[in-house]
Amino acid sequence: MSFPGAAAYDEYMGRFSAPLAVAFADWVALDPWARVLDVGSGPGALAAVMAARNSPRRVTAIDPSAEFIDALRERLPQVTAVVGTAEDLPFAVNSFDAALSELAVHFLTDAPAGIGEMVRVTRPGGTVAACVWDFENDRAPHSVFLRAAREVSGAPARDRRPGTRRGHLKLLLTDAGCRDVVGGELSASAAYDSFDQWWDLHLLGVGSAAGALDGVDAPAVDEVRRRCRASLGDGPFRVDAVAWAARGTV
Repeated sequence: MSFPGAAAYDEYMGRFSAPLAVAFADWVALDPWARVLDVGSGPGALAAVMAARNSPRRVTAIDPSAEFIDALRERLPQVTAVVGTAEDLPFAVNSFDAALSELAVHFLTDAPAGIGEMVRVTRPGGTVAACVWDFENDRAPHSVFLRAAREVSGAPARDRRPGTRRGHLKLLLTDAGCRDVVGGELSASAAYDSFDQWWDLHLLGVGSAAGALDGVDAPAVDEVRRRCRASLGDGPFRVDAVAWAARGTV
């Protein structure tokens, strides 16, 4: 998957990740004193919410993208921000009261290892939680685009990345040793002034949309655009999205 920069991410996915972070934080419902780790933080949508609810000095963020971490440090200078991967967290056992991950599990090279690391660095009795868009039922923000691209290119219809189907996040947390694991659904929506605005954002090469049109010739791209426009209209319009969520206790 591709993440060309914080500005492009904000334009493309930030309009969803920001409201989703609020819904996720509400659902997890941590105490305001909690020491929180944001795993796969991106440029800081969830870290910003947690810093506003807790002391920002009690929030730590980690992401493999140095550009995302640079942006997060600039936006949230009191938050500790580290470049690193979920599969090898550079923190000691029991370092945090909670480890959270918003829209990152499906990008991990080894999701069980990443969730296992989140459990390792969380104290006994602490919370581990994650949320990922529902790709199984085409309820991600960019599902209209991805579905049209699949139909035109003949790509496989099923997305089997971790966490993207019902119950898989719960299974990952349970297998990592969490108890009292519960699942849920979270929603977010964003407004677009026009179809052209929506379409152009999908050509920025960000996240799951990156590469969807690789190898597709110009007439086929035009057909993808036509199908998307037929589904969404000329605008203005809103796009609604749903994410799977799971939380458990260490």
